[in-house]
Amino acid sequence: MHTLKDKVSESLSRFFADSPNSSSSSSSPSPQARSYSKGAKPVSSYFSYIIPSVSFSGSGSNNRQHDLKPSHSDTDGYRNVNLEAEDKFLNDYDECSPVFGKRATVSNQEDNEDPASGRSTSGSEMFEDATDQHSPRKHLPYLMDESVFISADLYEFLLSSLPNIVKGCQWVLLYSTLKHGISLRTLIRKSAELSGPCLLIVGDRQGAVFGGLLECPLKPTAKRKYQGTNQTFVFTTIYGAPRLFRPTGSNRYYYLCLNDILALGGGGNFALCLDGDLLNGTSGPCETFGNLCLAHNQEFELRNVELWGFKHASHYLT
Repeated sequence: MHTLKDKVSESLSRFFADSPNSSSSSSSPSPQARSYSKGAKPVSSYFSYIIPSVSFSGSGSNNRQHDLKPSHSDTDGYRNVNLEAEDKFLNDYDECSPVFGKRATVSNQEDNEDPASGRSTSGSEMFEDATDQHSPRKHLPYLMDESVFISADLYEFLLSSLPNIVKGCQWVLLYSTLKHGISLRTLIRKSAELSGPCLLIVGDRQGAVFGGLLECPLKPTAKRKYQGTNQTFVFTTIYGAPRLFRPTGSNRYYYLCLNDILALGGGGNFALCLDGDLLNGTSGPCETFGNLCLAHNQEFELRNVELWGFKHASHYLT
């Protein structure tokens, strides 16, 4: 390589030496000519410009620098390739992300599908089902105690059926077999805590709820003597929606209270009759209210018995 360099340098030196400018100024060489004749550095620079891949310095450091130049250009190319790859990756991510979301949605739908019914159950539906199961009972404004029988619909129905004298009053649980035991005598005694109309609510084992309106305090008689007024009524839920039966005017057998029997209605059958231990009862059509059987069967076992009284919230109106 050095021999080739020397030959090329000598050829170029001869070329510049044989040129007219150099011959004409041989006697008095100019500084510019002297600069060319002093060494081969300018020639090497020209040659390096013509053939940039060849170094004329011959030094090891210049060779290392020359070797580092392509690596620098390779680094720039590597950066450009990396930038292009990142852009391509981002574009691919933007294109693939909706597909991924769609697949996730499909998998969630498959997870939420009920295998038994084939119906999809989303999280919101499951949340709504759980809320319905554990939702608190609707607040009944005048009901002061818990009841086994009184639902929101039955409460609204009875509230609209009560006499005007007790509308707006608080409902007070005077007696319940769950709290006070099974005894008609206890029921009669507890009815003396309030005066005025009182509501008897009972139920059979099949789920029917029925009862009637009486007068507190209950006063048992030694003989069968009917009591009450034409405001007395009986009701039942056995026919779907609550149904009310008021006096027909055919007789005045409103209700009967003895130490071992409490009955409403008369003429043919009792509309409702409870025995002394409040375990069994009977019901049938009667002339007093023109009613049908209030329970599922004319003879039934009592599920529970409740007696509700009414009082004003203000003591001045009592």
